Amino acid sequence: MRKLVLLCLLCSWAGSLVAAETIYVAKEQRTLYDRDLYLYELLEMSLKAAGFEAQIEHVKVHPHQQRTLLALSQGEVDLHWSMTSPEREQLATAIPVPLFKGFIGKRALLINKMQLSQFDDIDSLQALSKLTAVQGHDWPDTKILGHNHLDVRPMANYQAMFAMVSRGRLDYFPRSFIEVGAELATQSSDNLMILPSLYLQYPSAFYFFVNKDKPKLAKALSQGLAKLQATGEFDALFERYFAKVLAQLPFDNETKVLILQNPYFQGVEQSSKEDAKWALNSNK
Repeated sequence: MRKLVLLCLLCSWAGSLVAAETIYVAKEQRTLYDRDLYLYELLEMSLKAAGFEAQIEHVKVHPHQQRTLLALSQGEVDLHWSMTSPEREQLATAIPVPLFKGFIGKRALLINKMQLSQFDDIDSLQALSKLTAVQGHDWPDTKILGHNHLDVRPMANYQAMFAMVSRGRLDYFPRSFIEVGAELATQSSDNLMILPSLYLQYPSAFYFFVNKDKPKLAKALSQGLAKLQATGEFDALFERYFAKVLAQLPFDNETKVLILQNPYFQGVEQSSKEDAKWALNSNK
């Protein structure tokens, strides 16, 4: 009898070792912001909620987004997160849960303080098209702005984009509400600011992307995220990271919002009720 019990315990112990799968997660070689820390924590919470035992290993990847998605499709990494597009959803399995609740498609404009006056009369996309934006050469946003007839200069160097606006060589750098405050705080130049009079908005979403050869991981993430949403833990984590960040943005109900079309997004937009839950500075 004792031998049987011991054998059962050994089998259980061995089974637990096998179940703890190693997951290779892409890690960009750049400064990590709260946005990144939130995603790492959300990933761990989702896997735990799904009962998916995993050992997470980080793999340093090139900061260019498209290269990372290609590495994911080629099996060099198992998981990454990114703004979605039809092309990216062909490369890997997208988990269609908007990780930033639609705020990734709300874009504040970083500008040079000395050029603030040139935005005084900007009240339409047509007027904004006379100025030049900068965006990453492989970002979905670049195509979105171009589709809406805005002038965009694509660049490969992330920090150089801030420098081009800081030096007055380009007019504005659209950044998401989730990112812009942290990014601005890390810039050495003090002549950048968030334009308070308007922002851009288009339907989009940031998803977890999983290697297509890892269907069990994709299923676990879907199940885990659903459980976190049902229990309210998803909202609580989002609020802990971003409620203060969003409240500090210089926008109110009088701020002009320029709506852009995004033909490259096939997901479901956040409901008006959900968006209202995270309304910005409504009492200003």
